[in-house]
This record gives sequence, structure tokens and C-alpha cells, in this order.
Amino acid sequence: MARSSSLHGPSELEPRGARRKRETRSKLLAAALRLMAEKGLDAVAINEITEAADVGFGSFYNHFESKEAIYQAVVDSVFEEFADWLDGLLADVHDPAEVISASVRHTVARAQNEPLWGQFLIREGLPMRVVNRGLGRRVLRDVQKGIDVGRFLNGDAFMSFVAVSGTVLASIAVALTDLDRFSTEHLPERCAAVVLQTLGLDQQAANEIARRPLVS
Repeated sequence: MARSSSLHGPSELEPRGARRKRETRSKLLAAALRLMAEKGLDAVAINEITEAADVGFGSFYNHFESKEAIYQAVVDSVFEEFADWLDGLLADVHDPAEVISASVRHTVARAQNEPLWGQFLIREGLPMRVVNRGLGRRVLRDVQKGIDVGRFLNGDAFMSFVAVSGTVLASIAVALTDLDRFSTEHLPERCAAVVLQTLGLDQQAANEIARRPLVS
């Protein structure tokens, strides 16, 4: 699953100074993602980020004005860039149920493959500010489209968004926790099927859509 991310810059040949600057920024962003995923924004200090990135403290301000600025850059990577990637991937898919299913499956699968990404998504995924940006805005938009064309039976788009978001984030939390009594096999598909049933599809239709080959 190919995605672009501001955490990893281009690999083309470039001047040494520009390459070092890009590499330093990438290190700072990777360190900030790890620390903020583990502890949250308020509990992380700038010097922790620079120490984890193994760069000088002063170098931080060559790239970011403040801790809040690097936090925003991480949020953009986690929420905005991934959502933009999904939009491009699913541009030619017109069934709202299939769009929601594929978005859920890609999100849960990425969280399984990149635990820090998933951990950050869990930590920051519920605040209401995300409704107006990134993944949250896309989910709300796609749910509303499904309601408008009669594909989804629940006419309350906002509460449907809350239910979908809660199901996805809880599934990711389970995926990132060692719970021997619960199987996480085929978790993205199982999560998508439950989400579609929550939106009003019957079990058979939900299961069929959730197991369709993914666009890639």
C-alpha cells in the first residue's frame, strides 16, 4: 500500500545542505510522532524531541517555530495526507458503502502495520476538531453521501460518524493490544462489516462488500 508522507522525504539527488535539512526535519517528525503517540502533546518537551531525534536543540527552530508547530505537522501527516491518499485511491468508486468499507479497511490495516501511527490516531482521533479535517471530515462527508442517496438508513449523519469512528478506533486499540482471548484475524474486514451494518446494511450485504478486493 503506497502512500506519501511528510515523515519521509524524496530520494532524488539534491544539494548536500538541502538533503541534511530534509533528513533533520524527518528525524524530528519521526521522534515527535513516537513521543506524542506515547505521551500526548502536553507531556512532551522540545528537548525530548531533539534528544530522541539525535539532533541539536537549536536545530529544532530551523524547522519549526514551536512544539505546537511540529505537532501540527505530525497531525497533517497522520490525518490529512492519509485522507488525501484515500480520496485519490477511491476517486472512481461511486458506491458510498464500498468507499466507507475500503477506507475503514485501509485505516485499520495501516494501524496494524504501523503501530505508532495507529497509537497516535487513537490518541488524537476523537477530539471534535478532527470532524473538520483529515479522516474525520472525509468519513462525515462519505456518510452523508450514503444517506443522501438512500444507501445508509440512519439519517443522523453526525451520530453515524461517531459510531463509525468509535468502531474503527476501538478495533485499532484491540489490534495494538495483546489480547489472547480475542482473535484479530481479518480485523479490517470484520471492522468494515460491522461499520456497514451500523449504517443500515444487512449482514449479508455488509459482509460481501467488506470482503471485496481492495483498490490499490
